[in-house]
Amino acid sequence: MIMNWNLCEKEFIRIVKRDERRVKSIIDRALIRLKIVEGIKVSEDSISFIVEGYYEVIKELLVAYLLSNGLRSKNHQCLISYFYKTTKKEKETNLISQMSYFRNRLGYYGEIIPKKFYETNKREFKDIIKLLLGLVKG
Repeated sequence: MIMNWNLCEKEFIRIVKRDERRVKSIIDRALIRLKIVEGIKVSEDSISFIVEGYYEVIKELLVAYLLSNGLRSKNHQCLISYFYKTTKKEKETNLISQMSYFRNRLGYYGEIIPKKFYETNKREFKDIIKLLLGLVKG
């Protein structure tokens, strides 16, 4: 479930000065992370960390996207909410939300991310990254 944008605006979003250098730096770091993630050999042991890595790339690009629009979020869920609010891309938004859920389950409970989730969605991870790069670079 996606967090309500009105709640995000009220509680977790603040207006900030656009900082193009910071946006570029965040994008650059995300692209380095992406190279590293894409270089990990896929195995039963690595799937969870690969998905987590793709989520981190997407999250960083969402941070850059908000910042490029003069906004900053105190939580990841509002990053996802803003993405949906501005793009209306329901399928992509739901996938990002699922990735966030799995990443949290991995980080806080040690649960593995199902290999089938990765295999089914790996192309979409890359498509979302391309979409976000287009949005941020305008």
